[in-house]
This record gives sequence, C-alpha cells and structure tokens, in this order.
Amino acid sequence: QVQLVESGGGSVQPGGSLRLSCVASGSILSIRTMSWYRQAPEKQRELVAAVTSGYSTNYADSVKGRFTISRDNAKSTVYLQMNSLKPEDTAVYYCYADVLSRPSYAFSQYWGQGTQVTVSS
Repeated sequence: QVQLVESGGGSVQPGGSLRLSCVASGSILSIRTMSWYRQAPEKQRELVAAVTSGYSTNYADSVKGRFTISRDNAKSTVYLQMNSLKPEDTAVYYCYADVLSRPSYAFSQYWGQGTQVTVSS
C-alpha cells in the first residue's frame, strides 16, 4: 500500500510564503507525475502544479510566477514553494501521485489527506 503524507500548511499574511512537502511511502517502484491540487470552500478541486519524472512542469495560470513545484526522486517527495500568497490561494492543498508499486506492478493514483493553507490579514 502506498501513502502520501503532506506537511507545511498553515496561516500566513498576504504576500507571505509557505512551502508544502509531500512524501510517498510504501512498496514503490516508480513514480510518474506528482502534482498539487487545491480545493477552496464550495469550489471544485483544481490542479495547481504538476511535475513529471523527467522534471517537466506545468502550472495553473493563477499561480504562474508565484509558485514553484519540484521533486526529489530519491526521497519520493514533491514540494510546492508558494510565494506572494494571496487570500484567493486559501484552500486545502492535496498531493497526488501516479505510482508503480508492488504487489500489483501496475500504476495507480494516490491522494494525500490534504493540508490547509489560509492567507489572511
């Protein structure tokens, strides 16, 4: 079984920064795309940023230039550096990974439990 555990959420004033981390653990053989999604109250979950195993990245237009996604394949970890935070960034942030693991030897998709990010003065 594979688990994703996020950390780094919290409360920050507008213009501040936070860094989220997500560690994947279990019988992992390989991880393809790792992503961050977010869901604000009464809104649908949306993709924030994604990074492939080859380190290609893509971002939601709303976070381009402010957020940076990165990963450490050796540690099965993905990060989201969030700068110049705005109140509209307030949401629960979820980690997502596409993982090849034992005993299935097939790719399956996993989600973390979510971490709250609140941007408010």
